[in-house]
Formats: sequence, C-alpha cells, structure tokens
Amino acid sequence: QVQVVESGGGLVQAGGSLRLSCTASGLIFDDHTMAWFRQVPGKEREGLSCISWNGDSVYVDSVKGRFTISRDNAKNTLYLQMNSLKPEDTAMYYCAADPAPCVVTSTGDFDSGTDFAYWGQGTQVTVSS
Repeated sequence: QVQVVESGGGLVQAGGSLRLSCTASGLIFDDHTMAWFRQVPGKEREGLSCISWNGDSVYVDSVKGRFTISRDNAKNTLYLQMNSLKPEDTAMYYCAADPAPCVVTSTGDFDSGTDFAYWGQGTQVTVSS
C-alpha cells in the first residue's frame, strides 16, 4: 500500500521561508517521478515543480527562482524549499508520485495540469502580509 505524507507547512510572514518534506512508502522511490502541487479552495489544483529520479527538475513560472525542489532517494524523501513567500502562495500543498517522467510544456516548464498516480493528504501553508 502506497503512502505519501507531507509535513512542514505552517504560518509564515511575507518574505519568509518554509521547507516542506514528503515521505513516500510502499513504492520504489527512485523509480518514481515526484512533484509538488497546491490548491486554494474554489480553484483548480496547480502543479508547481517536478523532479525525476536522477534530480532533473522543472518548475512553473510563478515559483521559478523562489522555490527549489529536491529529493533524497536514500531517505525516500522529497523536499520543497520555499523562499520569498508571498500571500498568494497561501494554499494546501500536496506531494505526488508517478512512475512516468515529468511532463514538460513546449516552453520547457512543468505542465501544471499533469495528473499523478499517488497523492498525499496535503500540508497547509499560510503566508501573512
């Protein structure tokens, strides 16, 4: 049984930083692409960043230069370092895993509408102004 569990969310002031973590069990971690998504109530889920088994990563424009995705295959853990946070980054953040490679748009960005096979329950990030 696959389990994906996020942690590290919380309340932070604008301009601050947070690091999210995600552990995955019940799957061969380094055989899976991993990604971070977020969702605000009433809005569509938005993909943020995707990382392949070997560490190649892609982002969407809204987080480029501010967020960094990374993974530690030895620990079955995915990370999202978020810097220069803005109130509009407030959302529930989700970790996801899939055997397929990251889907990339024609401009080389992460295709934020990609669906993934396995999802966590989410961790809330709130950025105050």
